[in-house]
Amino acid sequence: MQKVINRIENNNINSYDINKKINKAIEFSKILEKVEVNKELKFSAHAMDRLRDRNINLTEKDIENLKSAVEKIKSKGGKDALILYNNIAFITSIRNNTIITAVDNDNIKENVFTNIDSAMIL
Repeated sequence: MQKVINRIENNNINSYDINKKINKAIEFSKILEKVEVNKELKFSAHAMDRLRDRNINLTEKDIENLKSAVEKIKSKGGKDALILYNNIAFITSIRNNTIITAVDNDNIKENVFTNIDSAMIL
């Protein structure tokens, strides 16, 4: 510890600067904790409209299955994904834990899905 203090004194770093840096590091770690805790699956307004327009009703179990798929894709490094679940295609922002849109079986044919880097079939 004394070596650290001596090094700090030799580098002309005052305790105010050190405390300021420590407080910033603590604040940043708290922000990271909040981000990590917020693993809730969200639905964009567009996705909500598509679910409503296409009469797609999701149960709590469906949402848990989609959330699990998002976590698996995230663990593999996916960022934007197509998740096929119960004959419904969900375009998902893995980074944001957000379902972007949903396409049911009747509308899925002939569709082109772009800007995805991963896909999962449940």
